[in-house]
Amino acid sequence: MGQLSTTAFLISSALKVLGVFTIWLLAVAGVTLAERKVAAWIQDRSGPNRVGPWGTFQPLADGLKNFVKEENLPAGASRWLFYLAPVISMFPAFVVFAVIPFAAPLATPWGGVNMVIADLPIGFLFIVALGSLGVYGLVLGGWASNSKYPFLGGVRASAQMISYEVALGLSLVPILMLSGNVSLPGIVHQQQQSLWFVLPLLVGLLFFTISYFAETNRLPFDMPEAESELVYGFHTEYSAMKFAMFMMAEYSNLIIASALIVTFFFGGWDIPFWTGDDLRYAADGSIAGGQSAWWITLLTGLAYALKVGFFVFLYIWVRWTVPRFRYDQVMALGWKILIPLLVVYIIVLGAVMLLLEGAGITFGTRYLLWLTALNLILMLGIMFWLDRSRIIVGTGWRQMRPQQAKPRG
Repeated sequence: MGQLSTTAFLISSALKVLGVFTIWLLAVAGVTLAERKVAAWIQDRSGPNRVGPWGTFQPLADGLKNFVKEENLPAGASRWLFYLAPVISMFPAFVVFAVIPFAAPLATPWGGVNMVIADLPIGFLFIVALGSLGVYGLVLGGWASNSKYPFLGGVRASAQMISYEVALGLSLVPILMLSGNVSLPGIVHQQQQSLWFVLPLLVGLLFFTISYFAETNRLPFDMPEAESELVYGFHTEYSAMKFAMFMMAEYSNLIIASALIVTFFFGGWDIPFWTGDDLRYAADGSIAGGQSAWWITLLTGLAYALKVGFFVFLYIWVRWTVPRFRYDQVMALGWKILIPLLVVYIIVLGAVMLLLEGAGITFGTRYLLWLTALNLILMLGIMFWLDRSRIIVGTGWRQMRPQQAKPRG
């Protein structure tokens, strides 16, 4: 089975774009319903239950409502930037998913087809570069509204996303150090050959997850919105479909965050304890590593969707259980804790990797188990020693008398 012809490649690419983005839009709508249902479950209430069976048509009703609602343009607003901001916010959130592999390769009579829309050899760098552009939509939306509270929300968004973009980039460095690869299918294949990176990079997973919580502007990091302080933040003046586009960007980023966690740390489409899905797209267009079948591709796609769904649930769960931080706490967590700890973690990880290679232990299960032991030790230090109210403490706690303001725990 050789490489796809130009015609077959164009047809398969068009089908993947059409199919994936149709499912993507449905997934974004489904997550909005899932958020309401999970919030209702946590708060012991029913949630949406009027439109369709068990409220399943509620996203459709919301979409139709946003199409027919009255558009709003504040007096003195910068018209073109006001209209452009939601588009800029939504564009990176939808394009980034084009480089994320979502299933094992599929063998066809015309050649092998990799289950990723754009199999870029620099997909890792593409995500980092394009994912950081979403902040421009938030800043422009706040500034173009010509209103005080949206402007403050835009300023907060820029400060927060710049701060945590640094931490997010640093949290990805250990993945590059361990895999030596910037191709996402290649990173997934390495995890299939040995262990998922969740164990040897456990500390990196913790920092990556926290950084992406801040990047998605969701509780407890929703400083750019913060209804109790800024009315509704950077999109206070938006209505109808322009407001809906901001919400679509937020939920799309939520799915992307979950998809990246799965791809980088939980084996991507890999099904645990089964080697039948260890397939990859060879240079000559054939399927390497085993015999491909459509049911294997389907099964790995379902496994990937289940993993992503679990982390989407985790993000929703945290939003409805953890209260919002103060703004100074958010900045302190980013600049005083995450970034310094990530620098130290990268140095320690690099030193241990050099020691292992010097001892003749190459990349493999034994190598990853040594890194797992290191990460477990570091995680225990972070969990049981670092915080204990020494760094992030309440204002009232600082104002207590010195003999009372002893570290708790």
